[in-house]
Amino acid sequence: MLVHPIKRVAVIGAGPAGAIAIDSLVREQAFDLIRVFERREGPGGCWIGDTTRPPTLSNFDALAARTADPPLPVPTTLPASTPRSDVPRFDESSVYPYLETNVDASTMEFSEEPFPTEPSDWSVAHHGPDTPFRPWKAVRQYVTDLIERNGYEDLVNYNTSVENVEKVGDEWKVTLRRIGSQSDYWWVEWFDAVVVASGHFWVPYVPKIEGLEAFEKSQPGSVIHSKHFRGRHLYEGKRVVVVGASVSSADIAVDLVKSAQTPVHAITVGHNFNPYFGDHAFKHPGIENHPSISRVQDRTVYLTDGSKIDNVDHLIFGTGYSWSLPFLPSVPIRNNRVLDLYQHVVWRHDPTLLFIGAVGAGLTFKIFEWQAVLAARILSGRAKLPPVEEQLAWEEQRVKERGDSPKFSVIHPDFEDYFETLRAFAGEEGGRQLPKFRREWVRSFMEGHDRRIAMWKKLNAEAEKEANL
Repeated sequence: MLVHPIKRVAVIGAGPAGAIAIDSLVREQAFDLIRVFERREGPGGCWIGDTTRPPTLSNFDALAARTADPPLPVPTTLPASTPRSDVPRFDESSVYPYLETNVDASTMEFSEEPFPTEPSDWSVAHHGPDTPFRPWKAVRQYVTDLIERNGYEDLVNYNTSVENVEKVGDEWKVTLRRIGSQSDYWWVEWFDAVVVASGHFWVPYVPKIEGLEAFEKSQPGSVIHSKHFRGRHLYEGKRVVVVGASVSSADIAVDLVKSAQTPVHAITVGHNFNPYFGDHAFKHPGIENHPSISRVQDRTVYLTDGSKIDNVDHLIFGTGYSWSLPFLPSVPIRNNRVLDLYQHVVWRHDPTLLFIGAVGAGLTFKIFEWQAVLAARILSGRAKLPPVEEQLAWEEQRVKERGDSPKFSVIHPDFEDYFETLRAFAGEEGGRQLPKFRREWVRSFMEGHDRRIAMWKKLNAEAEKEANL
């Protein structure tokens, strides 16, 4: 239960989740102060494109152990200036120049803000004039437009990293670091509530493989995560191994057939394919599928079935991300999920700490909106939380059904139940209103997957025909 009026709210992140959180909080008309902190130079989150090459990877043991993003030491006296930190924070972009959305754009739009309709020439060529997919720049512009309307941009502090969040009495002490070219400036601000909308697609996960660090050390840049992929032209004539059976690996492997040595080697055998997209992309005749890697020595990749791939130039890992909350030491992460979140939103131990976007597997932008409106209603006092015992029971039941694993946070296939639960919870009294769930959203979502699968099948057939000429 909220024990006193919430008047000062901090929002962490200005990506899609943060943008809709700002709008929901402002329109609740219940708060005196809303401050938004974003460590990048502008709005967009992981949809911001970089103009420089990403840093090389290191400390592979920490990446494998999901401990690669530790807290920075806070100066003992604040405010303070320190030399600019050189500790990797993994805030670089995850887009490449010709990246397209992999779901129907209509399923990414918020209820009151139509998504851009202009497709790319590439998408029209591959999916027809009615293509539902959009270039990544359209997504970033969509987020930017939401934040830059109604004066919301005045609420946002860019190039500002949240380094520590702790409860002191009835207030949240938020330690901030403004990132400069030569030095960092640290200070503290105080709030009644904190909304975490920082996302969880930042810190790459790379599985532990013997010899991987030595391989990268001998050829810096030879081992990357899919978030650091910047285009097929960098792999012209190279022998590449792509690791992972989900959609990022599928996209990259198919793309590399146009530039890298063929076959492109894909580590997929014995791994779970993406449940939406399956293995269709990996059936391209220019891709050879293999079981897991046992070790890497010199430029040879040894596989668990006793075979090997010689003269490898690059390893690209599409193996997902690690949840990381270095600024929230009080909130535990286990099995790559945040613990103790009721309805994936409210931290059970303190309802003045809320999360937007701690979910996965589809309709995520729309889920952000439903969660953001609920969070705003809770903080304004218009939505009442059930007893803590009921919140705990909800989590325990979900663990029983889904497991104490990342599957806990997967909403598919229960989209309608979840959306309607949050809508009823938020109620109609307040600012932004949530419409009833529409099953057409799921239909469009699934039909978008079918169109991508059809594209892969067509590319496979064309490649097979060309190979047989």
